[in-house]
Amino acid sequence: MPHSINSPPDEDIFVTLIRGLGRAGRIRLVVNVPDLFRKFNQAPSLKMFNSILDVLVKEDINLAREFYQKKMMRSGVQGDDYTFGILMKGLCFTNRIGDGFKLLQVMKSRGLRPNTVIYNTLIHALCKNGKVGRARSLMNEVEEPNDVTFNILVSGYCREQDLVQALVLMEKSFSLGFVPDVVTVTKVVELLCNVGRVMEAVEILERMESKGGVVDVVAYNTLIKGLCRTGKVKAGHGFLKVMESKGCLPTVDTYNMLISGFCESGMLNLALDLFNEMKTDGIIWNFDTCDMLIRGLCSEGRMEDGFKILELMEETKAGSRGHSSPYNSVLYGFYKNNDRDQAVEFLKKMGKLFPKAVDRSLQILSFCEKGCIEDAKRVYDQMTEEGQIPSVIVYDSLILGFCLEGCVREAFELMNKMVDIGKFPVASTVNAIISGFLRQGKLSSALKLLEDMVGRGCLPSIESYRPLVEALCGKGDFQRALGLFLQMWQCKHQIVGKVKEPQFCGKEAVTPAETGWLMALSCLSVALLSYHCMMLLVHARWKLDSKLASIASFGELGCAVWSHRHFSVDAVIILAQAGFCFPIDDESCLCYHGEAVLPFHVLLVCLWMRGLVVLEMSLAALLVPNFAGFGGLS
Repeated sequence: MPHSINSPPDEDIFVTLIRGLGRAGRIRLVVNVPDLFRKFNQAPSLKMFNSILDVLVKEDINLAREFYQKKMMRSGVQGDDYTFGILMKGLCFTNRIGDGFKLLQVMKSRGLRPNTVIYNTLIHALCKNGKVGRARSLMNEVEEPNDVTFNILVSGYCREQDLVQALVLMEKSFSLGFVPDVVTVTKVVELLCNVGRVMEAVEILERMESKGGVVDVVAYNTLIKGLCRTGKVKAGHGFLKVMESKGCLPTVDTYNMLISGFCESGMLNLALDLFNEMKTDGIIWNFDTCDMLIRGLCSEGRMEDGFKILELMEETKAGSRGHSSPYNSVLYGFYKNNDRDQAVEFLKKMGKLFPKAVDRSLQILSFCEKGCIEDAKRVYDQMTEEGQIPSVIVYDSLILGFCLEGCVREAFELMNKMVDIGKFPVASTVNAIISGFLRQGKLSSALKLLEDMVGRGCLPSIESYRPLVEALCGKGDFQRALGLFLQMWQCKHQIVGKVKEPQFCGKEAVTPAETGWLMALSCLSVALLSYHCMMLLVHARWKLDSKLASIASFGELGCAVWSHRHFSVDAVIILAQAGFCFPIDDESCLCYHGEAVLPFHVLLVCLWMRGLVVLEMSLAALLVPNFAGFGGLS
């Protein structure tokens, strides 16, 4: 040692030396510091030993325990609660929880009372290892639990998805005057949002703020994400304004969640407004922002707006960053609009960015057109094995190709894979598989497919229902056929590839979509020998033109229902209110105008019709056993 130092270095210098050696990783030298200190005729203090222990437990808990037993205890230093806290930290860090409990017993046997920090360390280790119940029991031993104790346990219950216990402990924490930290509260908010209890999540954040806590951007983002997921996007947008008013600046993730929510809810104009607001507020949008907007716009048929966002994305340096998802969204938009030619043309333009994927996609399309479905499937398998995601056009071509070859099961499996990547099939794709099942006599499979598609939110078209109704009637299962027809009506206003409202007027031609309805109704009318199916049409309140619709214009339906004459006066009046007129007499208009009533001779016609029906029913009852229960006429 230098002779210029008249007095020996004090303890603080040695503590600094210990910490420096620890940061340098010179652990063996750290252990020998007490011996160096003794050369100055000074005994190492508890503070020095604790500093050495603190360094050792971070490197090797066994070395720390050995140092405690051989160096500290032999020096007559028993240690204090801080010493045992350091050892507990080392044991719990290495998941030696059993040794941690033994350490508690050692402390108690020496008359030392474990402090809250030591208990919290052990409680945290238990929670981290999924033993939250044991940790809760251990908390009962803590004389003075603090906010950290509750934060650890609440977080532990959140990790175990035990929302009830997490809320119970949080309530107890509030009642004791503690304010949970924002990290813990965010976990509870996330758990509440995951189960759809977003309003309770809002209340917890508000309560935390009322107690003096500060909500950060992560907590707000978690809440906004939950609101968007449950369809409360406008409420989420309201919290965007709230956080701004409180000085909590939103991030690009905040905007992305709201834009995604607006797109998924079909509120595309609000999504675009928010996108423009980002630029105004100086928030730099990223690839995810554009990707979500393009997907939302194109899936709703707003291709022009989708292309504008795509061009904006391509103008940036990062561009699409090698991701094909925005381009696949454009293809999906063309697919939903039944614009296959435009989709193929756009696919070819993608060749500059994704040459390998586009080349194989075009190969598949070519093979499908030639009827070489096995070759097309082989190329598809190569794409998926290499991690490439085929576009919806590829899936559609393969599905239709397999259906034409009679391989309906393979087509069905491909459609499921298509749905798995978030691309729902349009009606024509579903119809091809349904028709394929029916050609193979697999009516139950066709019905199951329709049920699955409706359950997934993919509502088929009228042409999906018509062959199923006909097949059920052909098998004599009229009850299920009528139920399917009712389902067809309920889905009418939500059909994929929406059909315009039919306008039945005079002698105007019936559109193909309307023909599908009429054929299904005709089939049911003939089968059930009743006007119930006609009443479905009337009660559905289709928008009719100001002109009067003629029964004769309904083709098969008119003939079927009229030939059976199962019309009562009530039925005629209902038809009259709907605007239908019968080809009995041009003056026999069965339509109300203002407060006008039915003409007298029309009422006579109605009475004549009712008498005719009664006569027919009486004769049938004499000739046909159990006729009263037939066709739902009882």
